[in-house]
Amino acid sequence: MAKVIKHRLTFQPSGRRGYIEEGKTLLEAAQELGEELESVCGGKLVCGKCAVKIGETSFADYGIESNKQPLSPPTEEEMESLLQRGLDDKYRLACGARLCGDVVVFVPEETRRAKQIIRKSTMERAIAVEPAIKRYYVELSPPTLDNPIADSELLIAGLEHSFGLKDLSIDYPVLKELSDCLRTSKWKVTVTVWMNREIIKVEPGYVDKSYGLAIDIGTTTVAGYLCDLETGKVLATEGIMNPQVAYGEDVMSRITYTMMNSDGLATLNTTIVEAINTLIVNLTGQVEIKLEDISEVTIVGNTTMHHILLNICPEYLAKIPFAPTINSSLDIKSRELGIGVSKSANVHILPVKAGFLGADTIGVLIAEEPYNQDEMMLIIDIGTNGELVLGSREKLVSASCAMGPAFEGAHIKFGMRAALGAIEHVAIDKKSLEVRFKVIGNEGWDIPPSPIKAVGICGSGIIDAVAEMVKASIIDRSGRFNTKIDSNRLVNTNGSPEFIIAWANETSLGQDITVSTGDVREVQLAKAAMYAGSRILMSKLGVTRLDKVVLAGAFGSYVSKENALAIGLFPKCELEKVYSVGNAAGDGARIALINIDKRQEAEDVVKKVEYVELSIEPNFQNLFIEALPFPID
Repeated sequence: MAKVIKHRLTFQPSGRRGYIEEGKTLLEAAQELGEELESVCGGKLVCGKCAVKIGETSFADYGIESNKQPLSPPTEEEMESLLQRGLDDKYRLACGARLCGDVVVFVPEETRRAKQIIRKSTMERAIAVEPAIKRYYVELSPPTLDNPIADSELLIAGLEHSFGLKDLSIDYPVLKELSDCLRTSKWKVTVTVWMNREIIKVEPGYVDKSYGLAIDIGTTTVAGYLCDLETGKVLATEGIMNPQVAYGEDVMSRITYTMMNSDGLATLNTTIVEAINTLIVNLTGQVEIKLEDISEVTIVGNTTMHHILLNICPEYLAKIPFAPTINSSLDIKSRELGIGVSKSANVHILPVKAGFLGADTIGVLIAEEPYNQDEMMLIIDIGTNGELVLGSREKLVSASCAMGPAFEGAHIKFGMRAALGAIEHVAIDKKSLEVRFKVIGNEGWDIPPSPIKAVGICGSGIIDAVAEMVKASIIDRSGRFNTKIDSNRLVNTNGSPEFIIAWANETSLGQDITVSTGDVREVQLAKAAMYAGSRILMSKLGVTRLDKVVLAGAFGSYVSKENALAIGLFPKCELEKVYSVGNAAGDGARIALINIDKRQEAEDVVKKVEYVELSIEPNFQNLFIEALPFPID
């Protein structure tokens, strides 16, 4: 009997992975792994809806290092279908590409049938409305033969006379359309002025609405918040996966991509700009406004995302002393960045602090304002790169620690991101060792006949699982499995113990979903980095206890604070003083959009907060090793 050859396949951005039999199409593999791909024609190479992007042949994060061609060559029929849709040779139709080797496949937004769950909700916050743009309605007397004044001078004089605005300039695209606009509107127009110094829009008649957009560019996701600049109200929220994931899981891999490829920076820049523009189309479609109705944009993101958006080479962010090209905030016309809103709109990009402490963290700070509080507050933004800020009104210190992608689902055997079918919460009975779990998409903790079966386990789920395994003595403080327990859920796979979270009949994979020794180790490495970084910051301020712990970011909103504390993700704090604030970075971008005074506050806090480079701290390694074991209750 011929030996069945299988290859390792990973779908991004969901993180679903598995070993698939050689010769199967990517579409068949997707169906086997629970990856929802569009396929209107049923795999006949006709509709082109199953187009996927093929990653590099070297993906160290996935254990893939291969020079072998991972897929069968495209047929003429497939190439013609791709060409008709304007797709280059980096794309394949999943119904036509057959597996020949290990490969990472990126599934674009438009190809995914079950859309990724992007958890980027905002919090209700009291924000004084003082935007950068203001509208002024003016009625002008047209020029005459006796007074043939230029249209621009007439408009500027009218604004000065009616509203006291002085020394105004007019942006070039507005100037090109000014004369027609004034005449078709019979000299009655609404003028949008940026910072009371530049005219950025002239519209016929009286217009009573103005719109702005706040964007949070994360390594994994991109979130947008469309706001009414008159009221500060959020009109629409949208999140999509950052398509740069196709070029690397974390910031270091993307920096490496720009260094190793001559067009690497241009590719990543184009990719994120296209993603932002997709986001804008989705947002404006929700409230039925035009793209050009958006007159102001604010953006936050980590320093690597910041530099790539600006088309600035991020190479030196990865080299000692990890210095960014610029720290201060920037105001740039949308047309210069290629962002598809009003051509004259200003894009305000918040400042960054260091190579690994970016504008997203500054956004969190102006949202939470630890510099205005007496309590000792630790702010944690959990992700592939964990950001930490500790302090009060007396002093703030900050750091960034490499946690690895475990909490994003990578490096975990059945790990995946937060998508339909992901196990997001786990509970284990301490006596019977029976497991209950909650799957994203199902309202309760019930398993089938609920409509959605488990397909993997996401970050909040893996923290729950490991914490519950510690509490139930399935694993000890060191992370070793207790092989003496009497449970059919404890199995041995290739000589290594694993614990079954979901039985095969509870999954859509047709196999058990387990937590392995390697999974536990990945969680230990991630939580130890965060804990050690926190201890370093506490030593800098000479404090031994925390008054508050704030979990920022989408991940922090869904992780169990009890279980996060149980595994030792952060130093001890009274549980009622640990709370989540959602996507505080996105909130910071939104606050800066609605209130220009907060932009100056951001500049001030960048100068005040002290950055600690953990890699050169002599005690970090010792604290890291001490933090690897799970704490004792």
